[in-house]
Amino acid sequence: MADQLSPDEKFHLITRNLQEVLGEEKLKQILQERELKVYWGTATTGKPHVAYFVPMSKIADFLKAGCEVTILFADLHAFLDNMKAPWELLELRVKYYEQVIKAMLESIGVPLDKLKFVKGTDFQLSREYTLDVYRLSSMVTEHDAKKAGAEVVKQVEHPLLSGLLYPGLQALDEEYLKVDAQFGGVDQRKIFTLAEKYLPTLGYAKRSHLMNPMVPGLTGAKMSSSEEESKIDLLDSAGDVKKKLKKAFCEPGNIQNNGVLSFVKHVVFPLRGEFCVKRDPKWGGDKIYTAFEELEKDFAEELVHPGDLKASVEVALNQLLEPIRKKFESPELRKLSNTAYPNPSKTRAAKGTKAGGGEDDELDPSRVDIRVGKIISVEKHPDADSLYLEKIDVGEPQPRTVVSGLVAYVSQEDLQDRLVLVLCNLKPQKMRGIESQAMLLCASIEGEPRRVEPLDPPEGSSPGERVFVEGYETGKPDDKLNPKKKVWEKVQVDLKISGECVAQWKDKQLMTKLGQITCKTLKGGNIS
Repeated sequence: MADQLSPDEKFHLITRNLQEVLGEEKLKQILQERELKVYWGTATTGKPHVAYFVPMSKIADFLKAGCEVTILFADLHAFLDNMKAPWELLELRVKYYEQVIKAMLESIGVPLDKLKFVKGTDFQLSREYTLDVYRLSSMVTEHDAKKAGAEVVKQVEHPLLSGLLYPGLQALDEEYLKVDAQFGGVDQRKIFTLAEKYLPTLGYAKRSHLMNPMVPGLTGAKMSSSEEESKIDLLDSAGDVKKKLKKAFCEPGNIQNNGVLSFVKHVVFPLRGEFCVKRDPKWGGDKIYTAFEELEKDFAEELVHPGDLKASVEVALNQLLEPIRKKFESPELRKLSNTAYPNPSKTRAAKGTKAGGGEDDELDPSRVDIRVGKIISVEKHPDADSLYLEKIDVGEPQPRTVVSGLVAYVSQEDLQDRLVLVLCNLKPQKMRGIESQAMLLCASIEGEPRRVEPLDPPEGSSPGERVFVEGYETGKPDDKLNPKKKVWEKVQVDLKISGECVAQWKDKQLMTKLGQITCKTLKGGNIS
């Protein structure tokens, strides 16, 4: 097919449904001379889900346009960002990713012989690459590195050096994979612009960048591996698919943040060229759409019912998933799936959870002692205008002294008598001469300017009430967290604010006995 396409037709196929392209003219110039070389990388962290069909459908477009496509399994990036999986587990996850992505490509009819699969550590540990990492680190500022990774690397209050290296390594991959363009989500735009800025300073060519939109999940926010209710797993049964789609956000007439409609646009139409909405004959019977815009228009005008749309997507999705399910029925792949992504509850049971938190279950969130607190007084730190000195009632005979950096974000009046969340079992730390006996937990979003809000317990909460992660209600917190074990840091990596402003750890909600922990406005923020 590619031999019959003109350069302009190839360019259209390569760029259709993308949100943004950087370096369009360079792409057009290359297509006049030869086939384009593109790579797509994926960090081998959380389990791939159905949103991965979005980049897969674009990879199908690239191949139809005659591109040479490389898929990178970025195991080193996963280690730098994830902070919670040992090398042995990452090795298994690389194997899982390779098997499941090949199964996805086969299910949409993509010939694997036209693809090149590469593992990051196959070239990223070479002498030449390592020296380029050092060269790059002598040029990139801490500010630029942190800004580049803001939407991709997990953000914490005190970032590790590993997360700052991540964007630079992704930039270098373009040179070492010898490609003309990198393909990814629009959330990677800042990494792409960092690559465009710094690769030429190393004497390497500036590449073009192809960016997919971020497809909403089933809850209306970004589809995420760590947010169970937002995504459908590639190995979910037909029953699970039906159940999750039934709960999916799909408001009549609403075409914004509609994950069900977006799946049709970015997966079904590019792969099938049409979509059949299945309806009862009394409502007009089945209707086949050959253009997404027609379907979107009819849904906006409420001519297509959400129930019919969900049922039709269910059929299309199961057609895509069935070959993957069948492939993973083999004992070898079932074993690979279970060992690469062990069930957390089974892992804890096998290890024997210790009361008070033992060395064996460092990632059990119940080891962290988070309580509802009430601020009974707040004043400026006597030796630092940028800090508050707060007295917080956490249900003990004496209030705790807490030093926080909220001066720039919240007024003293707004903090007085406010209910907040307090981390109570960290080792006390002196801050400008005054010992801080706990940590005030807040939601934050990095950027210019940084935005910060204290977390809110449910209405009617009382000081001292315990905050727990859903499903971990019975665990006991450590008396004091050992700072050398970095238990808090490892738990904090997966603390975030959902698209509904609910505090979560992985896919589980933070709660008290009265309900959810929330924040006011910082959707998608981090917690620290």
